[in-house]
Amino acid sequence: MLTVGSLVAVRELGLSVLVTGPPEALEAELSWVHTTELPDPSGYIGRSELVMTNGLWMPEVSPAAFVEACCAAGARGIVFGLLDTTPETPQALIEACRKANLLLLQLPIEVPFAAVTHAAANVLADDRRNPLMATLRRAETFANTLAAERGAAGVLRVLRREHPDLPLALVDRTGALLAEAGTSLTASDRVVTTTALVRKPPPLELVLDAGTATLLPVGAFGQPEAALLCLRPAAQLSEAQQGALGQAAHFLVLDIARRQAVRASEERFAHELIDMIVSGTGSTPDITRRLAAFGLDAGEALVVLAVSSRGDTTMPELAAAVGAVLSERGVPAMVATGPHDVVVVLAWRQPAGALIDWCHGLAANLSPYCPTLAAADPVHSAGNLRTSLLEARRTSQVLGRTGHDVTVARLADLPTYHTVLSSVEPQMLQHLRSILTPLREYDAKHTDGALESTLRHLIEYQGHYTKTAQALHLHVNGLYGRLDRIHVLTGRDPRTLEGRLDLLLALEADALLAL
Repeated sequence: MLTVGSLVAVRELGLSVLVTGPPEALEAELSWVHTTELPDPSGYIGRSELVMTNGLWMPEVSPAAFVEACCAAGARGIVFGLLDTTPETPQALIEACRKANLLLLQLPIEVPFAAVTHAAANVLADDRRNPLMATLRRAETFANTLAAERGAAGVLRVLRREHPDLPLALVDRTGALLAEAGTSLTASDRVVTTTALVRKPPPLELVLDAGTATLLPVGAFGQPEAALLCLRPAAQLSEAQQGALGQAAHFLVLDIARRQAVRASEERFAHELIDMIVSGTGSTPDITRRLAAFGLDAGEALVVLAVSSRGDTTMPELAAAVGAVLSERGVPAMVATGPHDVVVVLAWRQPAGALIDWCHGLAANLSPYCPTLAAADPVHSAGNLRTSLLEARRTSQVLGRTGHDVTVARLADLPTYHTVLSSVEPQMLQHLRSILTPLREYDAKHTDGALESTLRHLIEYQGHYTKTAQALHLHVNGLYGRLDRIHVLTGRDPRTLEGRLDLLLALEADALLAL
């Protein structure tokens, strides 16, 4: 729980309590920390927030009025950050907080408010992580209590000791082989199994490469999460064997649930780490430490992939499949699910020149999901991951829009302007995107404008007026009128190659900034 006391306990912040406030002030839960220099912040402060300020409002209002506004908004307290110009907390503010019985803290000059925000975020992250890890440990304890050996492989070994003539395997709904004993399933066997699991109800038997197999669904609720396979027809199983298999399937639910909890935990941490990398808020040591939790050593080469699907596969399903394939290959990796892609950071222990061929092999393993793989060249530092991640996502976005026949690509494999734009500073991208502003303002005011759509169609059809007009259901003269208006609004003539190039770069910069 985020409290004032938990922040005071962070020694690096150097927070000191000047006014203790109510008896429970240090232990009361904080909703968040809020920085403001408004003379009247009451309309912007949430209840139970800790207000951080340097007192820049003091020339306009008195400390008493500022404290009154904070109390009216339900703030938990105030953190006054010292500056060179105010090396001590104003006595008037201290007296106002005492009178209002409001907690007052002091932050040293050398500590920025961002450090307090970061510490608060870490406290909240620990709050989310600790209960989940406790649940995982409890689940493992139950599993170890119910079985002498851990996990699905242990269950199958126990079953095989009782019935040594039964070939067994456990396959989850992504096609990952979780365990096997006395048999060796082929890749096509796993595909047949996953296809059967989505049927309602799943079939009792499957025809595999090794012969007919009995299928027992494994899952507590709804759609089965895995299939326990016995490579014997159901008619050949004795009552005792069928009972033993059914009992094993019920126990395996615990192992599946544990795997799902671990996966959910890993996905959450992976998503948080991706956010840290993209936003640039995570320090290199912190990112390095978090990568280690996934078995990744930032001192070795790392590769970032952005995987998407041209089919109707959901991103969680694609992430699970990618994770399963990499696990089977013995490749340490972090897999994070995004709204439009799956981001993978993996250990790269091969020559850099082998990356594309390796990715084609991975795409072949994932062929049922119609994947596209966008890769960035290997990097040797966690500090370079942000550039690689943005590059991979940019490549993935371009492939999704234009590379209908391309399965694997790097940014360098795409048209040159994509590579150039990806290395441009954000300020220049903003400048390029601003070229579109007049068009969008016009379209927003005119229901029949559609200037941006007209521009996109013109570029798609490579400046061919007749095809563009047909696609827009316009007469060519109507198209000319729109092109004239685009010219007037942007100063770029879309009828010329130079004008279309400028407008194309503006659209691509807009897409890059949207990542």
